[in-house]
Amino acid sequence: MTDKGLDLAEVERIVYTALAEDLGDPPRDVTSEATIPGGQVDTAELVARADGVVAGLPVAAQVFAVTSGGTATFEQLVEEGARVTRGDVLAVITGPTRSLLTAERTALNLISRMSGVATHTRRWADLLEGTKATVLDTRKTTPGLRALEKYAVRAGGGTNKRMGLYDVAMIKDNHKLAAGSITAAYRKVRESFPDVPVQVEVTTLAEAREAVEAGATFLLCDNMTTEALREVVEAVGDRAELEATGNLTLRTAEAYAATGVDYLSVGALTHSSPILDIALDLRPR
Repeated sequence: MTDKGLDLAEVERIVYTALAEDLGDPPRDVTSEATIPGGQVDTAELVARADGVVAGLPVAAQVFAVTSGGTATFEQLVEEGARVTRGDVLAVITGPTRSLLTAERTALNLISRMSGVATHTRRWADLLEGTKATVLDTRKTTPGLRALEKYAVRAGGGTNKRMGLYDVAMIKDNHKLAAGSITAAYRKVRESFPDVPVQVEVTTLAEAREAVEAGATFLLCDNMTTEALREVVEAVGDRAELEATGNLTLRTAEAYAATGVDYLSVGALTHSSPILDIALDLRPR
C-alpha cells in the first residue's frame, strides 16, 4: 500500500472485536444503562490532550456508528495526518448518550494508539526531509492491529515496507543458512514466486555484491555502520534500492540518511510509540 486508504473490512473486524472485548456476552455497559435514560441524546467532542499528529478518526467514527446502531452523527474537524495542539477539537459526535459512553474507551484506545504511531512517524519524516531517505515500518506490529498501525505510519509521513509474509519475499539470515547461500535462496524464491517482489538482507559489502549479482534489486543493510553503508551505496547503489535497518534512532537518523540509502527501517514506529492522549468530553447540557 502506498496511499493512506484504510481497509474498511479490517476496520470493521477490529472494531467489533474490540467492542466485544469491552462489552462481554451478553453485551452490556452496566454503568451507562443504570445511570442514563435510554432516550437521552447528547453531543460530545474528541479533544487532543497533547500536541501531535492525528490518525484514526474514521476508525473512531465506526465505533460510534456501531454502538449507536448507525444513529450517531460524526463531524470530523481535522484531516487525517494533521498536526494538532493540546485543546484542539478533532471531531464532534451527537447521538444516544448511552452509546457515546459505551463507545468511548474503544474509540479512544484505537485513535490514541494510531495517533501515537503517526506522531512518532512524523518526527522521523521531519528529520529526513531534504534527504533522499524515507522512513519505513516493519512487521513488528500489535497482533490484530497491523492494518491500523501501518495506516497510521502512512498518515504520519512514512511508508509501509510490506504488509505480511504474503506480498513480499524477504530473504533473511536464516533463509540464507537454510538454502545454502544468498544466491541459492534468491533463485529458489524467483522460481517459486516469479511475480513477487524480493528483498534480501545483507550484512557485508560482499553479501551486497552477491545479492545484486543474483538479481536482487532491494537490499536490507542490517546493522551496518555508516561507513559500511557508504561503501555499499557506492558499490551497488545504482543497481538496487538500499535500506538501512537495525537499531536506528532519532539521534542517528540524519547520519544514516546522509550515507545515500533510500530508506531507514524503524520497527519502533509500531512497537514502541507512546499513545497520543485524546479524550472524549460531553458538552454541558
